[in-house]
Amino acid sequence: MRLTKHAHACVELAKDGTSIVFDPGTLTPGAKDAVARAGAVFITHEHFDHFDDALVAEALELQPELQVFGPASVLEKLGDHGGRVRAVVAGDVLEAAGFRLTVHGERHAAIHPDIPLVDNVGYLVDGSLFHPGDAYFAPGVPVSTLLLPTSGPWTKLGEAADFVRAVRPERVIQIHELMLSDLGRRSTATLLGENGLTGVAITEVPAGDSVELAG
Repeated sequence: MRLTKHAHACVELAKDGTSIVFDPGTLTPGAKDAVARAGAVFITHEHFDHFDDALVAEALELQPELQVFGPASVLEKLGDHGGRVRAVVAGDVLEAAGFRLTVHGERHAAIHPDIPLVDNVGYLVDGSLFHPGDAYFAPGVPVSTLLLPTSGPWTKLGEAADFVRAVRPERVIQIHELMLSDLGRRSTATLLGENGLTGVAITEVPAGDSVELAG
């Protein structure tokens, strides 16, 4: 399986000639091209930086086989498109574009009491890679590769460290790091990484670059 990191929280996974995309939001310049290649799109939650509803709606019109999965708010915004848009909740098992996914978690991490919590789901792909969206929710199952959000109004490095410790992945890749400078990304990787609080190496993948994942 090949992972291509796009800006912010958008990630593209490819294998056997097919691909799926997670969280194509308005802060991701490459989201449109990634979605155009995809057989399925998975949304963790409704916030604009994870879900560009206009982009996904256009893709549904242009790509008659495209499937979209996300919380109920995604279905409400897009409509069901003949069953091609599906609302998901924790515990669901999905098959799409040659990938098998399980759904975990329910709510976005708290930002402030004045800001309502929205539904947020994480996706475990092929029993290997976990995209948590905007929550440090441990899925309670083995994870080989953890995508770790490291910047945003809801994040805290101490909580990120505890999240990695709870998940116990073999590998961590930074996502949701757009608010960090180069120095911020490096210092975060050092604090949380192999010789830091978690004992697990933190991989930084520049936007547009790809890495191969085992399993």
